[in-house]
Amino acid sequence: MNNELVNIISNFRSFDWTRDLLDVIIIAVAFYELILFARKSRAGQLVKGVLLFLAFYAIAFYFRLRTVKWVLSNVMQIGFIAAVVLFQPELRRTLERLGQSTNWASKLLFTRKMEPTLRGQWQSAIVAICDAAEQLSDTRTGALMVLERKNNLEEIIHTGTQFNANVIPEVLGTIFYEGTPLHDGAVVIRDGQIVAAGCVLPLSNNLEMGKDMGTRHRAGLGMSENSDAIVVVVSEETGIISLAKNGVLIRRLDRQNLFSLLQEEIVPPEDGPDKEQGILQQLFGKGGTAVHGKQK
Repeated sequence: MNNELVNIISNFRSFDWTRDLLDVIIIAVAFYELILFARKSRAGQLVKGVLLFLAFYAIAFYFRLRTVKWVLSNVMQIGFIAAVVLFQPELRRTLERLGQSTNWASKLLFTRKMEPTLRGQWQSAIVAICDAAEQLSDTRTGALMVLERKNNLEEIIHTGTQFNANVIPEVLGTIFYEGTPLHDGAVVIRDGQIVAAGCVLPLSNNLEMGKDMGTRHRAGLGMSENSDAIVVVVSEETGIISLAKNGVLIRRLDRQNLFSLLQEEIVPPEDGPDKEQGILQQLFGKGGTAVHGKQK
């Protein structure tokens, strides 16, 4: 017992607060990301099976069950390859999101700074998007608007018709008008400007989406699962306005709720009155119904 205590004290004294602390932080972040990955993918459903497998292996090791131990040992040797095959779509999506990041410095420093000109462009665009969403909702016109953030959506842009236009309600209304060739696709908005329309989005595999949500909602949710983009969806059947982000679909939004969410997600708060207003919005809430796996 004394020897163990001496070893612990000796290890603590030899602890390098720079190198070893960095080592611990890296491992902690890696495990945290693995846990998030498991929760957001099918891996979460297989965690119990993996734990049960390890429990059987421990029992076989303890009771010296040689045959069972041999079988489990050989299974574990190919377990890594099997995991890569099983979770290939999730791993690919994760690596794509890492590779598509266009602003690593801001992610590492946890900052959300934006140039004044770009801030003004986004603020004008958000107002136009909210006005257009309200008008499209009143006329039961389907719409799908993707707001690019840090992840580059160049591949999505290439699936549609590229052009450069200001974000105004009339332009969005014309694009999504049922008689136009581009009305079935998505509009991509980058830096407060429309850069493409008629774009094809990846569909979500969420099996718990409501029956009243069709392909347009599944595409918006799929886009938010595959990137950090914000997607505004207007239902053609019901006129309900929804917003998708990070694999979560927030439904039944009115113009003010949509504006508050977009302002918070797209335009970083400034110090002073804007910051205080953002805090008040968080305290009093924004409304809407969230859909993530199970509907709340």
